[in-house]
Amino acid sequence: MTCLPADQIAQQLAFLVELDRLKSIVRQSPLINQSRKENSAEHSWHLSMFALVLSAHAKDVVDTLHVVKLLLVHDIVEIDAGDHPIHSVSGHDALIAEAEQQAAERIFGLLPQHQGREMLELWREFEAAETPEAIFAKALDRMQPLLINTLSNGGTWTENGVTQRQVMERYGSIIARGSPSLWEVASERVSQFFAAAASS
Repeated sequence: MTCLPADQIAQQLAFLVELDRLKSIVRQSPLINQSRKENSAEHSWHLSMFALVLSAHAKDVVDTLHVVKLLLVHDIVEIDAGDHPIHSVSGHDALIAEAEQQAAERIFGLLPQHQGREMLELWREFEAAETPEAIFAKALDRMQPLLINTLSNGGTWTENGVTQRQVMERYGSIIARGSPSLWEVASERVSQFFAAAASS
């Protein structure tokens, strides 16, 4: 067994301690039981489980472990940059992207160089959404809040006055690109939710 120098272990522990702050980043999405909002650490864990359970439905064959890695790192930048919900219209996409890039460099820079570089590349791969794994990871990142909203009285859709058409536009292409079969199921859930909401 190769033991790392004490200074590298200290760097790794500093990074892991920093990640605890992700538990304090509150998202708009509620828990399904609606007792409170979920935090970004819970979101990342839940998405990782989505990958383990649903990878067989990816449009292309994917390395499930690689998808999990992408999902575990994709929101770490929110420690510095905060959460930017899909339904908010800020008009500051370039500023958000720059803030997230700076956050990624700072946070992953806490690690020993080789590990930090690997984590940064995973984060960039997710953002670029060009590999089969990243495309599927992005699909799951849309699928999870969609599922939650259909099970929590509309969740963020109700809070933000989001229409069925907006849901289909904002979620549809991304989920379908990674998994047409998951989008078929998800779109049916969306239709059922809005039909029930209209008749109530």
